[in-house]
Amino acid sequence: MPTDARPSSQTAIEDALLADALLGGGLPEEAEHHLWLAGQSYHVDEVAETHLKQAEALAPDHAAVLIGFYRFYFYKGRLTDALRIAKRCLAKAAVENHLPPHWRDVRPEHAAFGSFDHMLPRFFMFTLKGYAYLQMRLGNLVEGRLAVQKLLDLDPSDKIGARVLLEVVDRVELDDE
Repeated sequence: MPTDARPSSQTAIEDALLADALLGGGLPEEAEHHLWLAGQSYHVDEVAETHLKQAEALAPDHAAVLIGFYRFYFYKGRLTDALRIAKRCLAKAAVENHLPPHWRDVRPEHAAFGSFDHMLPRFFMFTLKGYAYLQMRLGNLVEGRLAVQKLLDLDPSDKIGARVLLEVVDRVELDDE
């Protein structure tokens, strides 16, 4: 869908459902409780991760559970695990947005990527930004750069701040020369 197109009622419904899911809607009460317990026990890795896994068993692929895992791994410095979750989020975002399965094949006309009014494309963009960042942090600069360039291709106005990541990778590559 072009970025200047009005959202269809179906798109509005999908956006509302994703917004609800991202805020915990549709999450079984027991899974929500495990996410809460994971947050409360954040300082005890094994306990927190066990609660995340229990939430996942109750609500596999729910955005709130995936985001919980991502944040836990990211803030614990477990970047390889965070990247694994980012890849799952990218797959989910592609399905939710009716996009090609691989981010490299996504084109600007596939969704309103430059609009913060469209939650589904925004979920994809922020997920791809996290993926790019993690790739860079893990030393995969080429993959990280490609993901950032895709972000800028999808949204040349750079509403999510991908250009900053491009500047970082440029500096790192200059320092390596």
